[in-house]
Amino acid sequence: MNKTAIVRVKHFFKNFKYKKIYYFFKKYYAHDNFNLCLKDDNVYIMECKPYSKIKFWKIIKII
Repeated sequence: MNKTAIVRVKHFFKNFKYKKIYYFFKKYYAHDNFNLCLKDDNVYIMECKPYSKIKFWKIIKII
């Protein structure tokens, strides 16, 4: 998986009846052209043309 970063995105929603917040995570495989991403980096990703069977995202900016 050279030039690939796995980005975990946290989504949440609130149950209005029980007033509880639920979290779930989704993983995206993103193309990192120069292998600059490290673990625990915050990044911006953008949907783009498919690079492989599972990789449809591209890293735009590392925060």
